[in-house]
Amino acid sequence: MEKELEHKFVTELEANQNIVHKICRLYTNNRDAHNDLFQEITIQLWRAYPKFRGDSKFSTWMYRVALNTAITLYRKSKRRIKTQDFEGVSFKISSEDYDDTVEEQLKLMYAAVKDLNDIEKALVFLYLEDKNYKEISATLGISEVNSRVKMNRIKVKLRNVLNP
Repeated sequence: MEKELEHKFVTELEANQNIVHKICRLYTNNRDAHNDLFQEITIQLWRAYPKFRGDSKFSTWMYRVALNTAITLYRKSKRRIKTQDFEGVSFKISSEDYDDTVEEQLKLMYAAVKDLNDIEKALVFLYLEDKNYKEISATLGISEVNSRVKMNRIKVKLRNVLNP
């Protein structure tokens, strides 16, 4: 019975692991932190899996557990002293043929999103994953109206940061 449960969990996790990788990318700054968070989320998913009743889609439940785990660890890490992230330092060799406009815009967008609070980050993430407001509200445990209002405020906030 336990082998069957384990097999089902691994199959679901493998099919939806990109969700966890995207959350890790949003809440971490380097490969080691990403891997650590991925491992911690996987452990929390496995611990919670026997209680998963299937009331919602596995992916929706997975979002909720993964985001809660990331937010909890993110809050704990904010209490530590900040140091310069080595991978955050970039060395570029300019090339006339390469247009990095889109890449730079994405970097600016990620930087702006990283400055949002944890709930706002989660909301933006789910919004960018094309989740509807009903799914977003179910995942974050807030009302659908509240998720729409928060998203509109976040859009204004990001617009002001990206286009001062």
